[in-house]
Amino acid sequence: MTGSNKLPSKCRECAKSKISDIHQKCRLCSELEFKESVLCDLNQCIQDEADFRCHAFQPILKLVNNSENGTTEQHDAIPKGHKKKSDLRLFDSDKIKYERALAVQKLSRDPDGVYIQLKYHLAWNVKHRMPIFSPTNRFIDHVHGIFLQCSELAGGFVALLYLAPDHIHLYVESDGELSIDEIVQKIKRFSNNSIVEKFPSVRDKLGGETEVWDEAYFVETVS
Repeated sequence: MTGSNKLPSKCRECAKSKISDIHQKCRLCSELEFKESVLCDLNQCIQDEADFRCHAFQPILKLVNNSENGTTEQHDAIPKGHKKKSDLRLFDSDKIKYERALAVQKLSRDPDGVYIQLKYHLAWNVKHRMPIFSPTNRFIDHVHGIFLQCSELAGGFVALLYLAPDHIHLYVESDGELSIDEIVQKIKRFSNNSIVEKFPSVRDKLGGETEVWDEAYFVETVS
């Protein structure tokens, strides 16, 4: 992350109130120990400080004793001491194998002739980290299907790993014919148009805009 003196003032205030450096509403972030600062960096790098917007902003609040309010805030986080799942187990699960095989069939390709070598974990934000996919169970099935349809665009296989209210995680396999930036842009364009068409409420949440995704993205290769 950039130096604190270079951060937007809203980010500096938000950082003081962070309870955890792992996204509290994304199970995959917890399992992979994927730090929320990555999502923050993606949001910061494409905006000017003068017009900076972030819907994940957490203002500094005075804590209220549990005995006073009678409630305890619950977070979707992994139990203390839980070990991180290996990337290999997560990205090579039976579900992923099944969907990969199904995608190959739908693309009318000969499985013996498909040589997928490049594997990626991708993540990117909803524009300004707005939590438009809430509740996620309303969107998950359709959004999952949309990204499976992106397999041909990637020259291999695309699967939604996790849909959080304000960002997504994808698993992508590519035959190497396209650069990762070309793959990302194709996936974003197709998924963006499909989501806006299927869910008009998303456009309303975005204030009438039709761009769902931020321009920046995170990528890492996996084995």
